[in-house]
Amino acid sequence: MTWNPEQYHRHREARSAPVRDLMAMIPALPYRDVVDLGCGTGEHTRALAERFRDAQVLGLDSSTEMLAQADASGLPGLRFGRGDILDLAGDYDLMFSNAALQWLPDHPALLARLWERLRPGGVLAVQVPANHDHDSHRLLTETANEFAAELGGFTRFGTAHGASPVLTPAQYAEVLDELGGVEIVALSRVYPVVLPGAEGLLDWTRGTALVPYLSRLGERDGERFVAAYLDRLRSRWPGERVYYAFTRVLFTARKPG
Repeated sequence: MTWNPEQYHRHREARSAPVRDLMAMIPALPYRDVVDLGCGTGEHTRALAERFRDAQVLGLDSSTEMLAQADASGLPGLRFGRGDILDLAGDYDLMFSNAALQWLPDHPALLARLWERLRPGGVLAVQVPANHDHDSHRLLTETANEFAAELGGFTRFGTAHGASPVLTPAQYAEVLDELGGVEIVALSRVYPVVLPGAEGLLDWTRGTALVPYLSRLGERDGERFVAAYLDRLRSRWPGERVYYAFTRVLFTARKPG
């Protein structure tokens, strides 16, 4: 996928609220090695490095465009690297991920895989968007179905029928318990965003949900896709104001040891 950092950060403040809550959930422990999975442009990785000054902090992302804006200056323990979450190597005391794991399938298997990279006594802290059943995503799926031929059968989540891999807080807690996790906290929270009508909602989704579709379409088909999606959004939200109740799932767990 081709990410646009400028587009993503057009709603920087709204996207930052959940990560601040996730940061507050991290226990104050003497972490030695920290990894931020799907770090994007690295602002939150930098915040982790500033908070845990004695740790070596790695920001990992698969997007060259995002990493080009990551700043590691002034913090000798901070570095960034390009790579896929599924190919993660090394062992860590704190594994952090903000709005990234929702792009990967089979979360029980994914958490088990990450858990193996977590040292005894270490902490896993994750936030994932959970708005896959919101009308904005339903209409996006309808638009994708209309463009199935142009998309070559692609579904957003890479799962059967395009179903989201994101679990409920209770399901995440159960998975973490089965892995042996302790001090498990899992919760759902709504972070409302007020947007200027259907066009504002389109601008929001351009930074995230639309990315995998537009990355697979040429310019002309991409314009047609966006126009068809906007028509659906306008039919659903014909006014000049959209109250977008964005739901996020946040969870933390510690590995005994």
